[in-house]
Amino acid sequence: MNVVLVEPEIPPNTGNIARLCAATRTRLHLIEPFGFKLDDAQLKRAGMDYWHHVECRRWADWSAFETALPPGARLWFVEQGGARRYDEAAFGPDDYLVFGRETAGLPKALLEANCEKWLRIPMFNVEARSINLSNCVALVLFEALRQQGFSREV
Repeated sequence: MNVVLVEPEIPPNTGNIARLCAATRTRLHLIEPFGFKLDDAQLKRAGMDYWHHVECRRWADWSAFETALPPGARLWFVEQGGARRYDEAAFGPDDYLVFGRETAGLPKALLEANCEKWLRIPMFNVEARSINLSNCVALVLFEALRQQGFSREV
């Protein structure tokens, strides 16, 4: 599996997601610009001592990332407003789970161009604006891994 963070802004979220990726042997793709420096103390603290276990790629922008994708790569865009819930998707072992900035989400044009791969996480309280990014990544990633039979478990 691959987790893609497009322009992440909050260091502890990225650190928590890195730790999640280390624990699940999931590749992490970080697309610039970032809202922090990669040597940020909060980023390191949240990632604990797991950073050396993370297969992490850094991309200058969305275009650089997209150009480097292997032929036939499947991307799933997780953002509110998607027509399908994340648990209704059939994930493959090499899929890319794409998440946007904490404050702005994914660009609307990107979502509209990929509406058949636009997934949402259901929310039941209209007063709640969003769920924390690292929690969203964990929900969707573990559903994808469950569908793969948790084949990476040791």
